[in-house]
Order: sequence, then C-alpha cells, then structure tokens
Amino acid sequence: MFDGHNVFFDSDATYGKSWGLGEFLDAFEVPLIVAAVECNHHPDNGRLSEYSPYTFYEPDLGHVTGRGKITMDWFVNTFKPSIDRRFRTLPDRQHTFIAGSSMGGLMSLYALLEYNHVFSRAAALSPSLWVTPERLARLVRGAEVRSDTVLYMDYGSRELGNHELMQGQFARVTGQLLNRGIKLTCRIVPGGVHDVDDHVGGVDIAIDRILNVVAGIQQKYVLQAVPVAGHHGVGDLLAEVGVNIVGIKDCDVFLF
Repeated sequence: MFDGHNVFFDSDATYGKSWGLGEFLDAFEVPLIVAAVECNHHPDNGRLSEYSPYTFYEPDLGHVTGRGKITMDWFVNTFKPSIDRRFRTLPDRQHTFIAGSSMGGLMSLYALLEYNHVFSRAAALSPSLWVTPERLARLVRGAEVRSDTVLYMDYGSRELGNHELMQGQFARVTGQLLNRGIKLTCRIVPGGVHDVDDHVGGVDIAIDRILNVVAGIQQKYVLQAVPVAGHHGVGDLLAEVGVNIVGIKDCDVFLF
C-alpha cells in the first residue's frame, strides 16, 4: 500500500485519522501481513511528484514533475527482488498485488497497467483520475493487459465534484477498463467524500474482491507498500512500521 503513515495508527496519520488497518485485519482474522511505508512529505509537491506517472500543471498546485515511473521502476527492479531474496515469497505475478488511495490509487492503476507482467491485481480507492486524463486514456488503450487482471476501483459520489468533469472521466475510465477485459469491481459510494473515513469504508470490500479471486489459497497473504526510493533499507522499512519480519517467512502472497 501507498501512504503507509495513514494505514495503521492515528498518531502517524496526516490528519490524525488512520485506516486502522491492523485492527481491521485482526478483528476479521484476515490472513494478511501488512507493511506500509510513508510517502515523500517534501513541501514542494513531494508526494504528488512521487505518485504521479506524468508531469502536469494544476492552477492550485502549480507545476508537478511526474516521477511515478522512477518510483515504480525502482520498486519493481530493486525493492521487490530484495524482498524475494530475503523472504520465502511466491514472487510470481499471480501472487503480487498493489493498492492505494487518491494519488496512491492512481499509482496502483498505473502499476497494474504499465507493469501488468508484475502485478495481477490492484485496488484503487478514490484514484486521482483527473491527472492528465488524455495520457491515462492512452495507457489504458495501449497497455499489454493479461486476461486474468483484476481491479477494484471506487469513488465517493460527493467527491466527483472536486475536479471539473470528474464524473464523466470516471465513467470513461471505467468503460475503457471494461473494454480491455479487466475484471473490474467498480463502486460509487453514496455520499462519499475524499476522506480517510470513506477510504476506510472501502478497505474491507477491496480486500474481499482481491483475495477472493485467489481461489483455494489458505496461506497468509502479505501487503507491502512502495517506499520513498533511497530513504531506508528494506529491513528498516519493515521494522519502521512495526511488521513482524520473522512471520514473513510463512507467507505466500505479496500485495505491494
């Protein structure tokens, strides 16, 4: 998952409210080990730059240099191989997923399409589809997508008005994804806004949709997050978010 600082503890969350994902997994005995690493917090649009596949301009934000491809290239070619070497994973595409919300949701969609040879499934909660919609449309049309690709995507009905023509953009992307044969679960949340409380409400459904397609697998699943490239070593990343590293040896599915 992206934005790891918002995943577990309110004390770490940007706005004082986290997803409480650890408590959720424990309460419902979901077989996941979750490792989530926080984003780039540089005041000069650090997170937007790290999580945007494309360079764009927004009047309220200014010029944002898209470094999402650099993030994903490092992640796929450096971070994931290091995890696979150190822990007893099933490193194949079938067992490698990705998930996030907002800009992290956009990155999850981008990763599923551009790196479909690595990721078979994704969850994109309130993805920032307003970022360079033309380039995103070209990606959806031209991506080499395998027939077993699975995506969960949602949006709040009230946040559709946050960006001009967003309702039409969401409908277009949904149609484009379906036309590509992606196994899509699409959901408009009545009254939903761009807020962590509504993202939390979508987590249980997203996990259910992703894990249910892995029929017959009874072992543990692992949820990993994309780190800020070059900030920490792998061990520090996992320890920093309180993951029981020893337990990873018993896990068979990685969700990055």
